[in-house]
Amino acid sequence: MSQTSFEIQQAAVIGAGTMGRGIVMCLANAGVSVQWVDNNPQMLEQALMAVAETYAHNVRQGRIDQAEADTRIARVSAAADYATIRNVDLVIEAVYENLELKQKIFRELDGLLKPEALLASNTSALDIDAIAAATRRPAQVLGLHFFSPAHIMKLLEIVRGAQTSPAALEAALALGKRMGKVSVVSGNCHGFIGNRMLHPYVLEARKMLLEGAYPQQVDAALQGFGFAMGPFRMYDVVGIDLEWRARELAGKGQDAPEVQIDNRLCEMGRFGQKSGNGYYHYEPGSRQAEHDPEVDALVLRVSEELGFQRRDIGPEEILERCLLALVNEGAKILQEGIAGSAHDIDLVYLNGYGFPADKGGPMAWADHQGLADIHQRLLALETRQGDQWKPARLIGELAAQGRGFADR
Repeated sequence: MSQTSFEIQQAAVIGAGTMGRGIVMCLANAGVSVQWVDNNPQMLEQALMAVAETYAHNVRQGRIDQAEADTRIARVSAAADYATIRNVDLVIEAVYENLELKQKIFRELDGLLKPEALLASNTSALDIDAIAAATRRPAQVLGLHFFSPAHIMKLLEIVRGAQTSPAALEAALALGKRMGKVSVVSGNCHGFIGNRMLHPYVLEARKMLLEGAYPQQVDAALQGFGFAMGPFRMYDVVGIDLEWRARELAGKGQDAPEVQIDNRLCEMGRFGQKSGNGYYHYEPGSRQAEHDPEVDALVLRVSEELGFQRRDIGPEEILERCLLALVNEGAKILQEGIAGSAHDIDLVYLNGYGFPADKGGPMAWADHQGLADIHQRLLALETRQGDQWKPARLIGELAAQGRGFADR
């Protein structure tokens, strides 16, 4: 399989959920014919109708003409089973986040597909090497992490496993380009680039709720900085219950103090925008997040039950803790070689996480502040709040040399 000869003409997508639908449209829009598999025929039928409706909507809005819509729809077909898709060049698996299930799917596909076919997972956090290990073709296994809604969001994280071949990576990058994506190659670690950095950022936001802030305050500070939305509005859009259910399934993490507010909201059936209530209230049919005093009362109650002494937390502290958590994790990702450059990290945050474009991304923002300054601010947080703020080694090294992340 030479680097130039392998072009993806035919693909298959496994899973007809929200992500599967978006990925199918990305491929069809890029001129790739797609065979679609789901073990629930009704779900697949509904998904095909949903895709047709999306294209009809695009025609009504004048984005594409009817002929183009017809051509795209004609590229998509339902496949009865894995045997039907044995001749495709690429399979993208988009089932829910369960390692055993993904390994089972990859093991079955590996036995059926032609030897040169690529196998990709749309996992947002799971170990690509563990998925590849279920096959006899680890060189042709990689992650293609699309962002929801996949047919609209520009970002594509291409995750290289320990054994992913350069040719497989080239083919994935070429496909990303055809789909009009901003593609960023990431190494394999929990959460890759984007979600790994999101974890400490959100953790700080949640801790501040327990220490004295309210959801609306945290979101207002970050939206004031220029984020498309703050973390709690983001959770309402994504669904607060996703992580809650994942913690239940994993049988761990439910007892951590910082998830108790989420847990309480989910127990009350407040899953976010889709249920009309989450951290905010939504009127029927509206996506407008409205302040809900009931949530403030819940925040107050939970933090007091956990023994926190609440204090006033201003927008400066909110920004300081959330932004520096992002930057410090980004620096660790760079020093571990998970991301190729600071610019790649910035591309992820600008295109997938609503970081303000005028600030250039978290790493560019840190360079603008000066890494010596960032280093001092992290040390101050470490003194006040403990080890989790220990500055990444790379920040200290670059600061000492008077250099920035961009100079690496």
